[in-house]
Amino acid sequence: MKILSQTRQLIKCFYILLIFQFLNCSDTIEEKSPNVLFILADDLGYHDLSCMGSAYYETPNIDRIANEGVIFTNGYATCQVCSPSRASIMSGRFPARHGITDWIGARTGEHWREVGRHNKLLPPEYEHQLSSDFITLPEALQESGYQTFFAGKWHLGSEGSWPTDHGFDINKGGWDVGSPRGGYFSPWENPNLPNETDGENLSLRLARETADFIRNNGEQPFFAFLSFYAVHGPIQTTKEKWSKYRDKAEDLGIAETGFEMGHFLPIRQVQDNPVYGGLVETMDDAVGVVLRALEEMNLANNTIVIFTSDNGGVAAGDAFATSNLPLRAGKGYQFEGGIREPYFIKVPWLEGADSSIEVPVTGADFYPTILDLLDIPLKPDQHLDGVSLLPLLQGQTIENRALYWHYPHYGNQGGEPASMIREGQWKLIHYYEDGHEELYNLNEDLSEQHDLHQDHPDITENLRTQLFNYLKTVGAKYPEPDPQYDPEKEKAYLDKIINERWPQLEKQRLEFLSRDYDPGNGWWGSFKMED
Repeated sequence: MKILSQTRQLIKCFYILLIFQFLNCSDTIEEKSPNVLFILADDLGYHDLSCMGSAYYETPNIDRIANEGVIFTNGYATCQVCSPSRASIMSGRFPARHGITDWIGARTGEHWREVGRHNKLLPPEYEHQLSSDFITLPEALQESGYQTFFAGKWHLGSEGSWPTDHGFDINKGGWDVGSPRGGYFSPWENPNLPNETDGENLSLRLARETADFIRNNGEQPFFAFLSFYAVHGPIQTTKEKWSKYRDKAEDLGIAETGFEMGHFLPIRQVQDNPVYGGLVETMDDAVGVVLRALEEMNLANNTIVIFTSDNGGVAAGDAFATSNLPLRAGKGYQFEGGIREPYFIKVPWLEGADSSIEVPVTGADFYPTILDLLDIPLKPDQHLDGVSLLPLLQGQTIENRALYWHYPHYGNQGGEPASMIREGQWKLIHYYEDGHEELYNLNEDLSEQHDLHQDHPDITENLRTQLFNYLKTVGAKYPEPDPQYDPEKEKAYLDKIINERWPQLEKQRLEFLSRDYDPGNGWWGSFKMED
């Protein structure tokens, strides 16, 4: 009996020990640092997703991020073109402060004349790489034990200023340029992404590289940054996806005309480009690949997922691919179509926030927000213009503030040299060609059709003062008058745009929608996958 009693006691102790170890193990699992998956699209417009109101594009995987997370309906890029806004995500600073105020490679000074547009101003010089003096977001995460991974478009400097020079342990495809050299189907030209299979799709390859990293990362927390080249031009897709969106455009009703003339270029007014539709859907397919990898590895519930774009959809210039209506204009422009973006943050374990938040936020806010979500001390001497959005994600508030944009350049898409400030519902645009200003109440006039600066001189003066005080503080650079400016030459250029380029665009639009459309190159090489 004594032996039996001792045996029972040993068994009891054994089970108590097992339970204690299980509880300790569970605590360890719960306390494991969260992961971050940041997905950045290129040139994707505010309304280029079905969850954001498009009746034309189909994006179920990206929609899922929005539906399971928080949509910031007033989410902004910090610039209307790519490199500046990308630098803001990495640095937490607005472009006027970090110095990259145009896409890296754009002409400045007297070299601007080489584009043949005969404009009034010469754009100022800008920084051509992300400063090594900054502690970037990935570097801050490295310091806290995160494995950092980058795939896709970088466009923040040449060799010596690539992703691995700014805090990423692994780089798949990030280098100097901002467009997909060689196109979206292999073989492409990219020194950091070797070709493997002819006809392979670039977006799906970047997703596969990201998914492989997630599967092979082990126990270390990770920061994976998937930066698509899509949907930047040249726009390309498969015949199958083109056919799907050609038929869909017909079902929705094909408009007689697709463009209206802007200041410098025609601006697209309809979403009915079947090539672009296929490009958008393929990017969404690629997002699905990565989300499934999180689920397969049982990481979905411990991973923050962020999705946004670097600037507005291309309604003019480049591929003239999409319409951002009711937002005005698009990429390269000072209007909402150029800067307002899809902006989603999914934090699986947070409760309290509404499914959508109207507070204006920007790309500079991601840096402090991610640190705050991971319980890493903020670096206020680094992310000088960004603020943490964690209170908003917890159903609380943040202090009211002004947001600033500074683009003293002419966009390839037809935008004008300008600076902007948004505070509350008010947005002021200052134009450098002639110094005039426009004031819009975005709560009442989202399309920016009614300039109210004469009706509200006090608001205009207050916003102007704030804007130029900020620009002075950060040492902003400004365009200068071109002493060789000839208004007759500029008028001749604009007449040619109206009389030749505009009709060509209308013709091309209908060609894309014709039943017998064929780009004549094996659908940009996508057929090679079937050989």
